[in-house]
Amino acid sequence: MDPSMGVNSVTISVEGMTCISCVQTIEQQIGKVNGVHHIKVSLEEKSATIIYDPKLQTPKTLRDAIDDMGFDAILYNPNPVPVLTNTVFLTVTAPLALPWDHIQSTLLKTKGVIDVKISPQQRTAVVTIIPYIVSASQIVELVPDLSLDVGTQEKKSRACEEHSVSQAGEVMMKMKVDGMTCHSCTSTIEGKIGKLQGVQRIKVSLDNQEATVVYQPHLITAEEIRKQIEAVGFSAFIKNKPKYLKLGTIDVEKLKNTPVKSPEGSQQRSLSYPSDSTATFVVEGMHCKSCVSNIESALSTLQYVSSIVVSLENRSAIVKYNASLITPEMLRKAIEAVSPGQYRVSIANEVESTSNSPSGSSLKKIPLNIVSQPLTQETVININGMTCNSCVQSIEGVISKKPGVKSIHVSLANSTGTVEYDPLLTSPETLREAIEDMGFDAVLSDMNEPLVVIAQPSLEIPLLPLTNEPGRMMSPVHNKEECYIQVSGMTCASCVANIERNLRREEGIYSVLVALMAGKAEVRYNPAIIQPPLIAEFIRELGFGATVIENADEGDGVLELVVRGMTCASCVHKIESTLTKHKGIFYCSVALATNKAHVKYDPEMIGPRDIIHIIESLGFEASLVKKDRSASHLDHKREIKQWRRSFLVSLFFCIPVMGLMIYMMVMDHHLATLHHNKNMSNEEMISIHSSMFLEHQILPGLSIMNLLSFLLCVPVQFCGGWYFYIQAYKALKHKTANMDVLIVLATTIAFAYSLVILLVAMYERAKVNPITFFDTPPMLFVFIALGRWLEHIAKGKTSEALAKLISLQATEATIVTLNSENILLSEEQVDVELVQRGDVIKVVPGGKFPVDGRVIEGHSMVDESLITGEAMPVAKKPGSTVIAGSINQNGSLLIRATHVGADTTLSQIVKLVEEAQTSKAPIQQFADKLSGYFVPFIVFVSVGTLLVWIIIGFQNFEIVEAYFPGYSRSISRTETIIRFAFQASITVLCIACPCSLGLATPTAVMVGTGVGAQNGILIKGGEPLEMAHKVKVVVFDKTGTITHGTPVVNQVKIIVESNRISRNKILAIVGTAESNSEHPLGTAITKYCKQALDTETLGTCTDFQVVPGCGISCKVTNIEGLLHKNNWKTEENNIKNASLVQIEAISEQSATSSSMIIDTHLSNPVTTQLYKVLIGNREWMIRNGLVISNDVDDSMIEHERKGRTAVLVAIDDELCGLIAIADTVKPEAELAVHILKSMGLEVVLMTGDNSKTARSIASQVGITKVFAEVLPSHKVAKVKQLQEEGKRVAMVGDGINDSPALAMANVGIAIGTGTDVAIEAADVVLIRNDLLDVVASIHLSRKTVKRIRINFVFALIYNLVGIPIAAGAFLPIGLVLQPWMGSAAMAASSVSVVLSSLFLKLYRKPSYENYELRVRSQIGQKSPSEISVHVGIDDTSRNSPRLGLLNQIVNYSRASINSLLSDKRSLNSVVTSEPDKHSLLVGDFREDDDTNL
Repeated sequence: MDPSMGVNSVTISVEGMTCISCVQTIEQQIGKVNGVHHIKVSLEEKSATIIYDPKLQTPKTLRDAIDDMGFDAILYNPNPVPVLTNTVFLTVTAPLALPWDHIQSTLLKTKGVIDVKISPQQRTAVVTIIPYIVSASQIVELVPDLSLDVGTQEKKSRACEEHSVSQAGEVMMKMKVDGMTCHSCTSTIEGKIGKLQGVQRIKVSLDNQEATVVYQPHLITAEEIRKQIEAVGFSAFIKNKPKYLKLGTIDVEKLKNTPVKSPEGSQQRSLSYPSDSTATFVVEGMHCKSCVSNIESALSTLQYVSSIVVSLENRSAIVKYNASLITPEMLRKAIEAVSPGQYRVSIANEVESTSNSPSGSSLKKIPLNIVSQPLTQETVININGMTCNSCVQSIEGVISKKPGVKSIHVSLANSTGTVEYDPLLTSPETLREAIEDMGFDAVLSDMNEPLVVIAQPSLEIPLLPLTNEPGRMMSPVHNKEECYIQVSGMTCASCVANIERNLRREEGIYSVLVALMAGKAEVRYNPAIIQPPLIAEFIRELGFGATVIENADEGDGVLELVVRGMTCASCVHKIESTLTKHKGIFYCSVALATNKAHVKYDPEMIGPRDIIHIIESLGFEASLVKKDRSASHLDHKREIKQWRRSFLVSLFFCIPVMGLMIYMMVMDHHLATLHHNKNMSNEEMISIHSSMFLEHQILPGLSIMNLLSFLLCVPVQFCGGWYFYIQAYKALKHKTANMDVLIVLATTIAFAYSLVILLVAMYERAKVNPITFFDTPPMLFVFIALGRWLEHIAKGKTSEALAKLISLQATEATIVTLNSENILLSEEQVDVELVQRGDVIKVVPGGKFPVDGRVIEGHSMVDESLITGEAMPVAKKPGSTVIAGSINQNGSLLIRATHVGADTTLSQIVKLVEEAQTSKAPIQQFADKLSGYFVPFIVFVSVGTLLVWIIIGFQNFEIVEAYFPGYSRSISRTETIIRFAFQASITVLCIACPCSLGLATPTAVMVGTGVGAQNGILIKGGEPLEMAHKVKVVVFDKTGTITHGTPVVNQVKIIVESNRISRNKILAIVGTAESNSEHPLGTAITKYCKQALDTETLGTCTDFQVVPGCGISCKVTNIEGLLHKNNWKTEENNIKNASLVQIEAISEQSATSSSMIIDTHLSNPVTTQLYKVLIGNREWMIRNGLVISNDVDDSMIEHERKGRTAVLVAIDDELCGLIAIADTVKPEAELAVHILKSMGLEVVLMTGDNSKTARSIASQVGITKVFAEVLPSHKVAKVKQLQEEGKRVAMVGDGINDSPALAMANVGIAIGTGTDVAIEAADVVLIRNDLLDVVASIHLSRKTVKRIRINFVFALIYNLVGIPIAAGAFLPIGLVLQPWMGSAAMAASSVSVVLSSLFLKLYRKPSYENYELRVRSQIGQKSPSEISVHVGIDDTSRNSPRLGLLNQIVNYSRASINSLLSDKRSLNSVVTSEPDKHSLLVGDFREDDDTNL
């Protein structure tokens, strides 16, 4: 290779790119520049890597070229890096069809070809190429008459090798890698990333949790490396800007000695010598696949090991090695030495080779390519969709004919295929695809390493012992799947804890998360061990209703159909075989017994309607399996009905019991009064008492009162309480206790005690009737059923917001067919689930949009209030996006579907809100823990109360006598004491309520997230909701968050008199000139001119020239039509105004004059004039000989100080105007910042922009602390720095380049715009692009957390006060509770907590006007001296200099004069639009009134 043919590479940082369109623009424009061979632009890294000819370009000229396109290009490393080139030698193989000159020009035009030298005499061509851009084979394809001269190529390649090492442009970068736990993880990352093409070296540090990577940027980008690390299962982000390496002599030597990596490396390694031996080792201490790959990668690097297969299930390693160079003992030690050094290895067996092989020494001399025996490997493929032996035979028949396949065995029972193949001719992936092409679903087994490596068929090589158990061998080791189960019958946190605890004990279940409010359990499990129906069965055994949600994880691509008309297996086969032949259908399974078809398909290639049409074309009927869209599980209707019925039944029996009880209480009171007044003896009292009708004995010891009470109590105890008995039995069976256990204990003890003493009295034929508790169970059950009924009604209300969101989904859509001219041919009403991407849908006025889409025809207003929270209807026209669930108001629209099914914004929001309500707030975990110990504690307290009162009663009966309200002298002292003690202990059981504790948080979180969703604030669960109220610092990104993110014209200042050239004429000329520019500033000027002139078309532009970094020059014609059109409009307006003065008299005249004017204009031919236009900066004007006056220069300096770009306009060599352009601040930004500060929060601005612009923006919105020139990768470090100061940080960004910072912050808030919801990285997503929603989200968080605390106070105080009262601790002050009072109080506590949470539904997001009124008097701009600017990653602050006293006085007086002058506005100074309501707010405080929008 000729060094003079040098090609260099340089990487330039590019700021200002927003989308893939910017990337394509830069690549197209710079790719055309002379001397540029190749350019690769990365949006994520904000950089461009350019390979160029140093004789034609320099890094600085390339940087300037990107700068001139309107992007901010920075050259961090001006020293270019040489790029490796190759020389290709071509010779003529046949008579040439084309002349040599033509061949040379063809090759030179090809990208990546640097030089072509032709030798017609020797009939050869020497082509110098950049191998990363073009290959030798591509060169040969371009010129078919030439072929590659291999001999010369080989001679040259060795000479090039040394030079290439020093030429390789290598870049080093550091990445932060989270989630590594052991050395096994580091080895996995090093192994995977080290194999990537372009990665030279990688070192991963477990202690620092970082990876240092050396790579070649023209082969692989840093973003691709990051994604590969994430694909392994770790989260990674780039810590520093990648830097080019300067290699020293030692490094070059090291690189030379490094073995070259090739994709065939693994295959070469597998080639074995005839003297190979095989040893099997038992390896203890392996935990996961990471350990397997660790051992395999470590041993496969040893030169004397030809292959190694490690089995995790079998805890074995089979090593094939060269016995003449190493012993099994050395291999054993080598495996034990593999990081982390915890493996225990023993030799199981050793098989020496039996063939007559050459000696080790002679073997070394034999080149590898003389090993004639072909290589054989074995792979296992899991095959789904086989139904009979016919399928088996067809697979074996087709695959056995494939090149490289030695043998294939397919097992129908295990759904697997075992293939022996030659890895040099085919691969497992190729075989898998071949099976899929036959219509079966094929997946490579988790053990993707070759199971057997055979060098010679004659050798006796042991297979893995596991082959005797093919079923187990197929099961993946760590295959996790997720299922959702609908759970009914949960009442409190104790139920949740019960389900979670018991399910975790089952084998094969990894994690369980149960949501009380949503009635849903999310279970991660191993499908090889357990299946969802069995999990649901386990939950049912615990006493709850459980059904598997079949379609929980079904997104696009899975279809469930009901197929009618099938009669036999032949029909099934017909449907399956026809469907699987169609492109885009991966898998199809039809069940004759259930008439159902399960289809997996690619939604990009085929849709559900197409699949149904295919089935119908075969003569069957097909329809969708109807899915429940009603959100019925959220409204608790079934539970409400159950508890209402239970309450009414209990009430029916309870009313007579209450009547009897009240009658007895009145009679006892009457007797007590008689006893007190007439001093009756006890005997007289007993005789009067027994003579009462209800106390009359039917049988000895059995009174009418007790018999009636017993008869009324039995149905309630065993019919009304049956549900409680079942639940309590199931809870106790699993050694847990819940609310139902307490209720059953209380009622059963009361009933059993009463029944026993009644039977004893009858047995003893007692004269005095015993006192029973038969009145307690009916009354308890009444209040419990009432409480549960009210609680479920309230719970249904808490999930109303989610149910409302789900109900927004339309059920049907009208699909229309259009012809090529967009004329409507037909309409068809279909189920919304049959809508496919790309369908055209008609939405009539009043109809719901069934899917997300883009308007292609029609104009209308759309109500999006239920999704975005935006109260005002939004105008839609062709090109506008629409959201599923929003309501079309007044015009018919045709839309093209862009997102269907689970991909629609509404589905995503529903999913997000459901997940949020499933997640637990940290405070909730404390409550769950507490409720686990609650029930045993209450039972203990109840027993304690019983014993304590029995002891007190026998020690000091006077206390019981004094405080026992139902004490009657007609019963014995012992019975009185026991009855009183029983009453107190049963009341303790009745009053205790863990439900209120369990409901405190989930009800509030559910209402809070639901209310947030209705207001356009999506909060992802309890944790961010709880964390947001602790936030102390709010960090705002600038571009796209505080500002709009696109440049707009702020001011147009006309410098010449209007009688020489009018303002409209200048705008028409400037707009036409800039319409050819691709620069963002040019686009902004054209857009403004079109709006000002109210036109879509402009004049003609010729001789257009762009001078990068300066401006444009061109000639403009045909603008007169624009000006006349404008004059007609003005004339018409004048006529309309005149007609208002004399309506009747002048109306006809005005019409005629109007038409006359128009005719006059039309009749006169318009003379076109040519204008010479210059638009650009000062330097451009001076270069073209124009003088800039001091006034104009001062205006430009003033604009630049405010962070704007000032552009001058010259027409026909005369300076005519000045245009100021800037990225404008959002109107509500200043107000939002002020309110956040008034809430006691510190507000920080973080931007990658320069400090001057950052300071200007900060002063406009009132932020005093600014971090400027911060790279996206450094934003994370800044957030971390604030957190290390002990502050909780909320980061607000637009979610594009802020994702790492959003994830790092305590609360990440992403601002979306309708469908652009950055769901992944952020904790809170604001659907509307409104900064006041940031305030609202923090405000809502504070309200919710306050409500949770109130709920906890309710629940705790209730239990802490209620239990002592029930136990009789407050008897001395006369506080005594009956059991029924306890159960009423218990019901009230749960209901009160849920009602307290429902108060959150009253939350209203403060409107703009409310905020405005609150802070009208306080808001104002910050002076530059108040703003501290910190530049870059280091915290060096650039405060504005403190002014001396004299300077302060001068500045103050200057400001006063400016404020006076600003009232007298110049006629030539044009404000782009009227100040809106936002800017009126702060109008009095701004210096630049005349320049603000």
